[in-house]
Amino acid sequence: MNLEILEKEPSKRKIAVVGDKESILGFSAIGMDMYPAYEENDIKQIIPKLIEEDYAIIYITENVSIKAEKYLEKMKKNKIPAIITIPSNTGSLKYGEKRIKDMVQKAVGIEINFKEDNS
Repeated sequence: MNLEILEKEPSKRKIAVVGDKESILGFSAIGMDMYPAYEENDIKQIIPKLIEEDYAIIYITENVSIKAEKYLEKMKKNKIPAIITIPSNTGSLKYGEKRIKDMVQKAVGIEINFKEDNS
């Protein structure tokens, strides 16, 4: 783990978004680097490359994250980069919420509940 990432100014830390091209396309407009991925093998090739290139944050769409769940679980041991699951362009599968819930419960021993959108 390269702790020099933390010493960089926040504006110089790199952020990547990984997932199906349709879901990640818009992120380039706000300065994130895009890495199209559709299967677990794509993730296994991309994540080590991003770690080597000192990315501080990696967002991965839920639909791809689910396919690489076991691999990403191993990656949770690293504090940097932060790997965060986000919904795809088709909407949330609630997988990201479940991962956050599990991490908080493990860290502090308290279960959190997300508000349901009943619109």
